[in-house]
Amino acid sequence: MKPFPPPQIPANALRPGRHWYATAGAIAVALIAIGAVIGALRFNHAIDAVDTGQQFANGDVVTLRLEPGSGKTIWIRDEEFGPSDAPKCSITGPGDPALTDPGVDVFLTRDETWNPLYALDVPRAGDYQVTCSSPASSTYAVGDSGGLFALAGWLVLAIALPVLGITIGAVIVLVTALRRSRHRKQLLAERDGSGGGNPAHARPGPPNTP
Repeated sequence: MKPFPPPQIPANALRPGRHWYATAGAIAVALIAIGAVIGALRFNHAIDAVDTGQQFANGDVVTLRLEPGSGKTIWIRDEEFGPSDAPKCSITGPGDPALTDPGVDVFLTRDETWNPLYALDVPRAGDYQVTCSSPASSTYAVGDSGGLFALAGWLVLAIALPVLGITIGAVIVLVTALRRSRHRKQLLAERDGSGGGNPAHARPGPPNTP
């Protein structure tokens, strides 16, 4: 006599539902995509940070159309400066514009190195005049605030997001698989306990007494 086959548990009867596998995949794909977009955008932003095609020299007056929070910066081509050669810039225009510390960064071309000199802080949109001077022969350009240092920080985020997405997805898949396996064993045990296996032989009762 062949043994009874083990009872089958429908996949849709197990909990958690299989939709959690899709959720894990969606989270991983979304974070990978966001990381890729951030990396691509910030890379393109960094390689175009300085408008080296519009350079100006000591004494030149450059008119710029600026808005508050535009993040524009005056960059200077890397030169050897002595203590008395520090370049100075000024800005004039509507309101009370100011030149502030741009922080540390660097922008590289094929044969040039540029460093941020001043960040442009303007109170309202308008045309502003910028001029710079230095005892040394200096070359300037206007660009965005972010160079390679800023790019490095964004690239860390761009890499961390896909790693986080893969990790979260893997954890969800593993937990879901383990809980579904545990639930399957629980359902099988409940079937066995309720007589779902081989029928048991009836025990003889006590003999009748007269």
